[in-house]
Amino acid sequence: MDNRPIGIFDSGVGGLTAIPHIMQELPNERLIYFGDTARTPYGSKAKSTITSFTKQIVDFLVHKNVKMVIIACNTITATCLDELIAHYKDIPIIGIIEPAAQKVAASCTAQNRIGIIGTKVTINQKTYIKSIHRYNSNLKLFDKACPIFVPLIEEGIIDNEIMELSVRHYLDDFVKDNHLDTLVLGCTHYPLIRPAIEKLYPHLRIIDPSFEIISSVQSTLIQHNLLANQPEYENIFYASDLSENFMNMIASIFGKTDVKVDFKNFDLDILDCK
Repeated sequence: MDNRPIGIFDSGVGGLTAIPHIMQELPNERLIYFGDTARTPYGSKAKSTITSFTKQIVDFLVHKNVKMVIIACNTITATCLDELIAHYKDIPIIGIIEPAAQKVAASCTAQNRIGIIGTKVTINQKTYIKSIHRYNSNLKLFDKACPIFVPLIEEGIIDNEIMELSVRHYLDDFVKDNHLDTLVLGCTHYPLIRPAIEKLYPHLRIIDPSFEIISSVQSTLIQHNLLANQPEYENIFYASDLSENFMNMIASIFGKTDVKVDFKNFDLDILDCK
């Protein structure tokens, strides 16, 4: 047993969508979340920049004595998961793409037509397509970058006409031309606009990696004997910019729960943990 917290991070607010699932399935665990809200979005940045930012964040979480690290960001997972695992050999690190790929491969058949949406980096890396085809090479997969979604979500533009028009802009032809019946939300921000997607395309089956990652979290904790039985921490949410949008997103996601949140803002300069 290990009562230290789990570290979880994202380029901004998107990774917050995974936390309610973790809390529900693993109620004894406590989390330290880091959202790099000052430098979001990552989806259009160079791989070297993403890797540099990510190592700063993981160093910070390791300094906070976390027992494992969850990358709740598809862009980061797609670009530098293997490098992080090789660099931080003493702590388990899991990404968000593989569990979703396993879900798609196990639950879809060659008759399905599966769309994947994500940031430019995630889509250009073809990580979802490669991962899914490793488990089931017969599946028909189509992908599309939707770069405007993350900035709009980070600005709190979610449930309104602007977002609906943006969803139609990216998905109308993508869904129609490829005759899609399944859609993978290849960015942890996207569950926040899932209602808009379901409203416009009610026939689509949605696969949400923010939920699918739970199985990997649980199995990793069990494998390394890290399950908590007597939590010693409250959940802590850090942000590189504790903006109004970040606070509003916390309230939106956790407002109806009893979760206790300790908000901490800090300067990016201390990401070196000095």
